[in-house]
Amino acid sequence: MIKIGSSPKGYTQEADKALTPQETVEKVTGALNQHGQAILKKIKRIDTGRLGIPVYFSYYGVRARDMGVPKRQQMGKGVSPAQAQCSALMELIERYSFFSFVSSDENFIRLSWKKARSRWGDQLIPTAEIIKSVQEDISRQQAEEVLDLIQWRFTPALNVYEARQEYVPLDWFKKLSEFNGSSAGNTLEESILQGACELVERHVSAIVDKEHLQIPTINQESIKSPVLRDLLDRFSRHNIKVWLKDMSLGYPVPTVGALAYDPGTFPGLSEIVFTAGTATSPEMAAIRALTEVAQLAGDFHTGSNYEASGLPKFTTLKETGWLTRGPVTDISSLPDISRPDMGRELMELSRGLKLMGYSLYSVSTMHPDLEIPANYSFVPGFLFRERTPRASIGMFAGRILAEEEDPIAAAGKLEQLKKIYPDASFLPFYQGMNLLRQEEHQQAAKYFARAESLQPDSESRGLSAFYSAYALSGLHRWPETIEHLNRAIELDPLVKEYFNLRGVAYFKQKDYEHAIDDFQKALQLDSGSVMDMFNLAVCYKELGRRNAAAEMLQKVLTIDPGLEKARRFLEEMEN
Repeated sequence: MIKIGSSPKGYTQEADKALTPQETVEKVTGALNQHGQAILKKIKRIDTGRLGIPVYFSYYGVRARDMGVPKRQQMGKGVSPAQAQCSALMELIERYSFFSFVSSDENFIRLSWKKARSRWGDQLIPTAEIIKSVQEDISRQQAEEVLDLIQWRFTPALNVYEARQEYVPLDWFKKLSEFNGSSAGNTLEESILQGACELVERHVSAIVDKEHLQIPTINQESIKSPVLRDLLDRFSRHNIKVWLKDMSLGYPVPTVGALAYDPGTFPGLSEIVFTAGTATSPEMAAIRALTEVAQLAGDFHTGSNYEASGLPKFTTLKETGWLTRGPVTDISSLPDISRPDMGRELMELSRGLKLMGYSLYSVSTMHPDLEIPANYSFVPGFLFRERTPRASIGMFAGRILAEEEDPIAAAGKLEQLKKIYPDASFLPFYQGMNLLRQEEHQQAAKYFARAESLQPDSESRGLSAFYSAYALSGLHRWPETIEHLNRAIELDPLVKEYFNLRGVAYFKQKDYEHAIDDFQKALQLDSGSVMDMFNLAVCYKELGRRNAAAEMLQKVLTIDPGLEKARRFLEEMEN
């Protein structure tokens, strides 16, 4: 069992760490270099230097990409180049370690819920914590009946405050929060503390976003930290407006929200950026928030687009009105649990969460070939903005059945689930998903149409409409596909996949101009989508715009040099 011990801080200038950024970079690159370019392909600075806040990309090697890591690179930021490199490398380590861990069956024991209870007794995470994780009004008996439909992958976790080992179904928490809560550090305590602070950050961000709370504005004149004052000066010298907000909401650690925009370049070359940072002291939380702004903003003059995650993305200043209001407070009024030792900070945080009714859990995901501490942590009951507000055990169990269970067995279990959730809007949707896996496209489309009529909000109706289109695309019924996608986009216009599929549907009908328009709109939502760039190149070529096609393919290969079909297409065009 992992145990929390002492972890003195060896560096406290711009982040609280056991080692200096330079020492961490040397330690991590030393571990990675033993594997050639299999895990880390390269690290590269990508900011323009305008703000003087360095941002780096760390690019995954082929072994890391084979683990199913969803992106080809990770970003890191910092006040100094060394800290930014350290951040980018640690982001890569935490994701690689996490995906390596979950992809190995050796780390898990597969059991139904009842068999797990029989095997481990009170060492099994309480059913009440599973219920709390989705904040559902359901009896323990009903919850366990649903949970028993699935063979869970159990692994030991540390209940941090109780200092005891409990067995947890990691795939349940991964389904709820994806890889939020993954972390890495120079020490075990540093790693878990980092992940726990990020969980608090995502949780309070979800509350602020949902309720549009009137949260205090931090008086920047009250800031004494030289590092933080210097960071703010880097924004103000370019006339970039910055609001710092107290988003702590009574939690044990401080969370600082940062809202920023450049009146000189918005909206043509920059965006409004809203993000947050959580740490054990208010100053470190604010530093984290401001460097995150720099990471997302593209120096406020490059025309880049960032993808919103923990907090919403604003497109007009009017949308920020609720956020810029609120009482003014000094930064010293925010909670502060900073200590010279990160082990003590972690225990203080877990104690504070326990007093609020929450338990902090952490699983060690350290990769044996790297031996750099890495963890996956979670707090049952904590929110995550991207998670549906109508979460239930049945909803997530249904999703697991539809996506991972043998399709024939899943069909029967979804019918069993219907006995507990007879009128659930999610059931026809997951039945449609299960039929898709069996390539029953026509039947799947009927279930998605039924699901759409039952959904309580526009986002869910849009998703059902999209899957109706996706099912019909498997039958090459492209005009009908477009009808459903038009509706999906009208219901939820901020999902790039909707534009991507509609672009494909237009392309299949040789309507290249409309296809180009949709692929461009997809890129406005995700500027790094290489597949949309590749699709644009193909459209340009079909219209005889060979120079535009070649330019787009070169951009694709700059971002992803390993995309062979783009390289072959470019070579064919040049011959």
